[in-house]
Amino acid sequence: MKRIEVAAAIIHDNQGRIFATQRGYGDWKDYWEFPGGKIEPAETPQQALTREIQEELNTQITIERHVTTIEYDYPTFHLTMHCYLCTLAGPSPTLKEHEAARWLPKDQLRSVRWLPADLTILDLL
Repeated sequence: MKRIEVAAAIIHDNQGRIFATQRGYGDWKDYWEFPGGKIEPAETPQQALTREIQEELNTQITIERHVTTIEYDYPTFHLTMHCYLCTLAGPSPTLKEHEAARWLPKDQLRSVRWLPADLTILDLL
């Protein structure tokens, strides 16, 4: 089975809200996820996350701490997802690849349809 390793940002604000993005492409189009992306060769998860957030959202983050690493089997690949709690350190995000984004209060996190691997993180928040 194909293996994919990614880093994901659990971006929170001073009101306790979490930033979620909606996929605009692929098999999982319209599902919601924590932003981030694939780790390139010779990159640490933190370096990949910083790069991906700049590329996808045109902003910068401060990585606070590692929350968890999720291992999840999708039908066509195995995902390893390193998840980090973060805050914005730059301007408001600008969507470059996602269809939509929302700041969700913790009591509304389950109001969107999350990707299965991302859904497993919600109980940790």
